[in-house]
Amino acid sequence: MAKRGNRIQVIMECTEHKNSGMPGTSRYITTKNKKNTTERLELKKYNPILKRKTVHKEIK
Repeated sequence: MAKRGNRIQVIMECTEHKNSGMPGTSRYITTKNKKNTTERLELKKYNPILKRKTVHKEIK
């Protein structure tokens, strides 16, 4: 069996889409090592509604 370790699942949400007021959301689920990365993640991911890459920030 694999060890549980320090990796946790996080939800990423588009910041530009959230601020635009358009309906719907762009969210991704990923994992991070909470021991090495203590601050919130911020990655560029594709937003299918806006049809371009935007900044997605960690929520929860």
